[in-house]
Amino acid sequence: MLQNEDVRFTSSSIKLPPFSPPPLHHHTPNPFFANLHLVVQNFPKFPHLFRQNLNPRNAFLRTLSKLQHLFHQKFNPQNAILQFLIKPIIPFPWTLSNTSPLLCCASIALSQSNLDDSAPSLGTKTGSGNEERVLISEVLVRSKDGEELERKDLENEVLNALKACRPNSALTVQEVQEDVHRIIASGYFCSCMPVAVDTRDGIRLVFQVEPNQEFHGLVCEGANVLPAKFIEDSFRDGYGKIVNIKRIDEIISSINGWYMERGLFGAVSGVEMLSGGMIRLEVSEAEVNNIAIRFLDKTGEPTVGKTRPETILRQLTTKKGQVYSVLQGKRDVETVLAMGIMEDVSIIPQPAGDTGKVDLVMNVVERKSGGGISAGGGISSGITSGPLAGLIGSCAIYHKNLFGRNQKLNLSLERGQVDSVFRINYTDPWIEGDDKRTSRSIMIQNSRTPGTLVHNQPDGSLTIGRVTAGIEYSRPFRPKWNGTAGIIFQRAGARDDKGSPIIRDYYSSPLTASGNTHDDMLLAKLETVYTGSGDPGSSVFVFNMDQGLPVWSDWLVFNRVNARARKGLALGPMHLLLSFSGGHVVGNFPPHEAFAIGGTNSVRGYEEGAVGSSRSYVVGCGEISFPLTGPVEGAVFADYGSDLGSGPSVPGDPAGPRRKPGSGYGCGVGIRVDSPLGPLRLEYAFNDQRTGRFHFGVGLRN
Repeated sequence: MLQNEDVRFTSSSIKLPPFSPPPLHHHTPNPFFANLHLVVQNFPKFPHLFRQNLNPRNAFLRTLSKLQHLFHQKFNPQNAILQFLIKPIIPFPWTLSNTSPLLCCASIALSQSNLDDSAPSLGTKTGSGNEERVLISEVLVRSKDGEELERKDLENEVLNALKACRPNSALTVQEVQEDVHRIIASGYFCSCMPVAVDTRDGIRLVFQVEPNQEFHGLVCEGANVLPAKFIEDSFRDGYGKIVNIKRIDEIISSINGWYMERGLFGAVSGVEMLSGGMIRLEVSEAEVNNIAIRFLDKTGEPTVGKTRPETILRQLTTKKGQVYSVLQGKRDVETVLAMGIMEDVSIIPQPAGDTGKVDLVMNVVERKSGGGISAGGGISSGITSGPLAGLIGSCAIYHKNLFGRNQKLNLSLERGQVDSVFRINYTDPWIEGDDKRTSRSIMIQNSRTPGTLVHNQPDGSLTIGRVTAGIEYSRPFRPKWNGTAGIIFQRAGARDDKGSPIIRDYYSSPLTASGNTHDDMLLAKLETVYTGSGDPGSSVFVFNMDQGLPVWSDWLVFNRVNARARKGLALGPMHLLLSFSGGHVVGNFPPHEAFAIGGTNSVRGYEEGAVGSSRSYVVGCGEISFPLTGPVEGAVFADYGSDLGSGPSVPGDPAGPRRKPGSGYGCGVGIRVDSPLGPLRLEYAFNDQRTGRFHFGVGLRN
């Protein structure tokens, strides 16, 4: 096929007509055929032609003569244009607006120039079965000038479209009209006039047709986001061929479908045949003119909001000047809801006057209070014995919307049989003036956690006390990827059951790296996180690194890297979950910071940290879950973990005296129950030493 060198694309502003809400359930016929029907229905009525004393032959000739005259007077092929009827789209269910959005679909139609509205309507049918019939001896196809058509394929298109008009057939005027409909409906002709000629052999019926022009070029206006290649590919097959209206209608539908698939407010708004075989395609795309925030109370009445409008607006990916996308708008609604300070959010698009653009109004309903007091409880996996093993109570004072900027302040206290954590945390989810969505978090924490993961004592409990303070910055740097960097100071040391500092455990192994009652360290932290779709079981990858900085001579210097990955695969109704984790430490580090292997989130079938305490480790897990009933799922699993022979290299070798094997595996069964906190897991596993153990956890394995 020859390369089309006459295709060019331009951009222009489009004025859109006002829009009215469509009915929710309405089947709209193709306007192309509907308007053709209107064209032919403007034929005059002649109810007096078929009286009993009237010659049917002469009446038929006079009627066709009037039809011919009507086509000449009422329908000028040179002024015929292709128009497109814009229909409004039904709003998305998450939109609270009753205003119809703009531009969603278009259909092709023929119109008449200078159409006389006073023309009588078609009325040749005097009653069912009462129309007079006239015998036609011959049916011919000619050009509008009465000459034979140069292209036999077009003549065949006319003959194939005829249903009633055949040689030696008795016809009514209604049947001739219907065949005219079919000829025009074939899409190849812009006019068709039936002409009756009275000959010696009888009445000769001649269909004088005017074919459409050959397609030689395209001018496209207003298509700013529609790819030029998409338009070129749509029209390329028709280059050098007679324009077919039905094919143009299919192209229009495909272009409108491209917009609809992407949720964009855009559609073809006009098509015009120009001289020389050129087609002008006009596309209307509704750009965002303005975005406004409107605060509502629970009754839907306007109110004064506590949140600054700019704090909400900067969360939106929809910007002024973009072609509005309802899919992008839906994601913006979800983003604003994820801020945690809104109870309800919706976006209402509406026409921006007659500019052809769209104004967006975001309705937001704020939560009653940005702050409050909460209380709760939990379970610690580090406590495995005692009358209240693992139970933790908590309370918090918080504010989620400081200064109307979505900044968050949290003061919390957790207390258990051994555990205790007091934390002050301030978070700014998006630093003002930053265009990279950088967040900042400042944290001060005083914690006391069990030391049994590494240094379980037969003669009493041992806890690790930590005082921590730091600042972290986080930002997304690619889709689904997030990075964090920070500086953290930590002072950590061991204490006995009376709270007194100790430097050696029951086996005389050191509990600090410096030999003092506590270790000081300043850590530079780097972390990279990849999250897939966000659904439970989707792909996750986390890599983090801590580097001790030698600011003072007695501060610890070490490097610790850790990585974990999770991948979910669907196996029909079942789901396979594979997970892997591993890490390594180089340098002088506190023994209580060694990797603990074994337990609910490591190797099931073992107590927490019972497999090993190491400088290096790997843990792998395979799990198959399957539906049982409702929100309950069953699961079978197998875990394996190893310290890679690095247990003795930990300062004091805490794993050696406690006879930790250094490697082990476990397998078992469990059930999962969906909950707002994530899957609740109850599992029973056997380890390679043939001992069994129950495990309870919340959420997916780390």
